[in-house]
Amino acid sequence: MTVPEIRELASLAELKRAEQFQREVWGKDDPADNSDLMLAIQHEGGLVAGAFLEGRMLGFLFGFPTSRPEIQHSHRLAVHPDSRGMGLGVKLKWFQRDWCLQRGITLVRWTYDPLRRINASLNIARLGATAGTYHEDYYGQMEGINAGIASDRLLADWQLTSSGVKARASDTGLDPDAPAEMDLTIAIPEDLDALIARDLDRARSERLRVRHELTSAFADHYRITGFDNTACRYILSRV
Repeated sequence: MTVPEIRELASLAELKRAEQFQREVWGKDDPADNSDLMLAIQHEGGLVAGAFLEGRMLGFLFGFPTSRPEIQHSHRLAVHPDSRGMGLGVKLKWFQRDWCLQRGITLVRWTYDPLRRINASLNIARLGATAGTYHEDYYGQMEGINAGIASDRLLADWQLTSSGVKARASDTGLDPDAPAEMDLTIAIPEDLDALIARDLDRARSERLRVRHELTSAFADHYRITGFDNTACRYILSRV
């Protein structure tokens, strides 16, 4: 069985393919990061990577430098709908971790929709990121798969040298789906896209509920430290 190759994008043609790839994943109405911008950022120390199988792009990752040299902002992560279930998202993130550590970068941050179970499972449970910052309607009105509800986002903090992240990276037997100590839990919808398609008003109501519960918890010095994928709920601990 051929194993997908994870590597940096190596040509303008591949960057242009990544531009189209974004439209295929997020929808043609959701503006993609263009190839010229990605090329310039790559030359200035950013990371533009992909997962390839027999020349076909299956996954894409884009991260760029911040005002602090030890921190990278991870802007995009996508796996083509036809290629999900292969573990490519987590493989791209471990590639990113190795790439960053080789360059003295020890913290990677990114935003994600707190209602998307697949993202919470990957970011919090499998990678070991934590979160304590909530942005309301971060991008304003969006199109594509994000149309219809407010664009709230959590800020994930991925401490690349933390014990939890190192254990997950080395596959030491730690169960990434095992819930942490349950100080406080907050449930999210099992399938946001299906909920939006079936009952948009309910999806909007769920957005407001989770927004209120998470922001209240953060204000009370709680932080997301785990995700129980079976029960579809965040696990928060006091910090």
